[in-house]
Amino acid sequence: MSLSAALQEASGHQGTPSVPVTAPPSSGGMAPSREGKKVIAGYFDPAVSRQLKQLALEEDSSIQDLLREALNDLFRKRGRSPIA
Repeated sequence: MSLSAALQEASGHQGTPSVPVTAPPSSGGMAPSREGKKVIAGYFDPAVSRQLKQLALEEDSSIQDLLREALNDLFRKRGRSPIA
């Protein structure tokens, strides 16, 4: 018996047809706008997240755009090309 069938039986729901889940048609299920890109992440205090979200809302921007601006400012400050 499959896990799905066991869960249906345990919950009292029977005869519910199962629908196969398929990935989007792009490579690896990734959005086309993310192809060829890398994730950059870090762990910060929750207040940092709230403040960043608030700035994005106030400026009608996105967190991605604010991070791009901050990274480019850092690169310039360190004498590098702003490539973000």
